[in-house]
Amino acid sequence: MTAEPHPLLRVRDLRTWFHTFAGVVKAVNGVSFDLAAGEIMGLVGESGGGKSVVGYSLLGLIDPPGRIEGGSILFDGEDLATASEKRLRQIRGREIAMIFQDPMTSLNPVHTIGRQMDEMLRLHTDLDKAARRRRCIEVLENNGISRADERLDSYPHQFSGGMRQRVVIAIALLAKPRLIIADEPTTALDVTIQAQILRLIRREIREQGTSLILVTHDLAVVAEMVDKVAVLYCGRVVEIGPVRQVLEAPSHPYTRGLIDSIPDPDHRTPRLNQIPGTVPDVRHLPTGCAFRARCSRSQPLCGEVEPSLTPQLGGGSAACHFPLRAGERP
Repeated sequence: MTAEPHPLLRVRDLRTWFHTFAGVVKAVNGVSFDLAAGEIMGLVGESGGGKSVVGYSLLGLIDPPGRIEGGSILFDGEDLATASEKRLRQIRGREIAMIFQDPMTSLNPVHTIGRQMDEMLRLHTDLDKAARRRRCIEVLENNGISRADERLDSYPHQFSGGMRQRVVIAIALLAKPRLIIADEPTTALDVTIQAQILRLIRREIREQGTSLILVTHDLAVVAEMVDKVAVLYCGRVVEIGPVRQVLEAPSHPYTRGLIDSIPDPDHRTPRLNQIPGTVPDVRHLPTGCAFRARCSRSQPLCGEVEPSLTPQLGGGSAACHFPLRAGERP
């Protein structure tokens, strides 16, 4: 009997807290998941749920007053949570790359695109100057930028928003990393450009066999792009599983609420469904389930014991004492 291969990324009980004068903000508070080589996973949830902080934690990009309090981030067996800053600099860009939300703040406005791309290759490859330039041109052309040889000498402000995002994606792909973290990469773009960028990202990572973690609040993007999805609420994963199973038959009432709040063009209703109440203050989370005050299925047990992820029918897991059955509404 052969042992199953270990996942490319294994996160266990990750806790990233911010120590502020107003209290400890537990932005990520016990997140666990696995990511296989070549797999695409989505991190979804409301703003403030901890999605982006998870991504930044994986690369050690947490600035004071934040810090990783505990847990492990095993990337190909190496724990990045305890890695030195020198080691993390070797990994960033070469093994794990990131596509940031705003391309204008991701690119240095005083340097040409070519210089910024060349820097990535100088740091992480042994290519000579001519080979680095050829690689930059190749990746830009693959990302839909015409006259790539000339555009290497352009500055970021000389590109449109969509083209700047293509450049950011190209830089992320330059060194052929094994994992890319995309933090809401299409939020600042119009709908038409969003679709083009998403197709581009999916095509490029499929061709290179790269794994992807897509941070987004857009469930339509998740349905189109990912293999599995993790739903975050107040810094914890409340549901995780194959994307079709989670979106078509969610087990957690919060996931059901997110899906029901999306307009359905085929079934017009006078009023959209919404999740009642507001997200609790993560500095003072209630005992038990953090979602219980907004949940119509809440019972006394929900306020006494914090639920843990429990396997559900269909291959997913949900952190709920009273999960939904297939097709059931909360």
